Amino acid sequence: MSRCTEVESALPITRACELSEGAERPPWLIEGLWAEQAVGILGGEPKCCKSFLALDMAVSVASGQPCLRQFPVSHTGPVLLFPAEDALSVVRERLEGICSAARVSIEALPLYVITAPRLLLDVPQDRQRLRATVEAIRPALVVLDPFIRLHRADENASKEMAPLLGYLRELQREFATAVLLVHHARKGSGKGRPGQALRGSSDLHGWGDSNLYLRRKAQGLSLSIEQRAAPSRGHVPLELVQARDALALCVVDEPAEVEPVSASARERVIEALTLSGQPLSTQQLRKRCRIRTATICETLAALRRQGRVTYGPQGYTIAAEIPPLPVSFPVAPIDPPGNGNGKRPQHGQLSLTLHHQLS
Repeated sequence: MSRCTEVESALPITRACELSEGAERPPWLIEGLWAEQAVGILGGEPKCCKSFLALDMAVSVASGQPCLRQFPVSHTGPVLLFPAEDALSVVRERLEGICSAARVSIEALPLYVITAPRLLLDVPQDRQRLRATVEAIRPALVVLDPFIRLHRADENASKEMAPLLGYLRELQREFATAVLLVHHARKGSGKGRPGQALRGSSDLHGWGDSNLYLRRKAQGLSLSIEQRAAPSRGHVPLELVQARDALALCVVDEPAEVEPVSASARERVIEALTLSGQPLSTQQLRKRCRIRTATICETLAALRRQGRVTYGPQGYTIAAEIPPLPVSFPVAPIDPPGNGNGKRPQHGQLSLTLHHQLS
């Protein structure tokens, strides 16, 4: 082979000092949650509301409204969804609920749903069809939910996972889009790093630029955020809330620190109301005291009967201390004094005693 041919076939290179300078932080698709043009996993055990979060992200990117009413959207654009498990009517119902919570109209959003009954990333024809769809829509975000329905390969085999993940990375780079892959975590994987709990090959964890993990804990849902090139966040408490016809996830207040086991429900409620300085509802007390709703209701009823708490339009408060009534004594004793031997003097004796005292 000639020297000229070797030069022509060489890979393009440049000096490190000549590389373009980027921002200190990567540009965001959803600020703090998902990087722009990032690929990644939204993982969690079954029934952890992964699909609700994926759809919330889709509505946010399509509308520009903050995701979960908390995370601002930095870049908007069309969104392409493939819900492989849920019926299309269920997907429509969930999207309408999230749109209602975000106060946007679903008719005005560039949300596109793949309605094909099957899409397998290990089938060349299906890969070509997905590529053609992405090319036509040019979405800012592609959501594939869930990964297990998108292939027939062995998830535990790295050599079988690598081509599928590589194909999705190619889509991301070719069309400057973000790719979100919903994936299951192993059951009973509540300990350790969330990414290590994902089912299958470790390539899935390492593949993501932005990864989100949902866990169900005693006090509710917990979201962990993992970024490749930005600070991560360990715990965001979430709750699935229904307001009229809207059913959507939302960020809730951080739960209070767990009280010592020895603290009774009564002591927890009194302490929470004392520290609050303002009325608290039953649900606010339940979250702060980390007590079941039934126990909170019983405790509050007992404290009201005892006069320790009061209830008003805004909620419960500590009852004001009532000062004791002043005690007044009469100027003269109610009864005349005794004679020292425990007996009261008779009428004649009383007159004689007074006569001696006055003389």
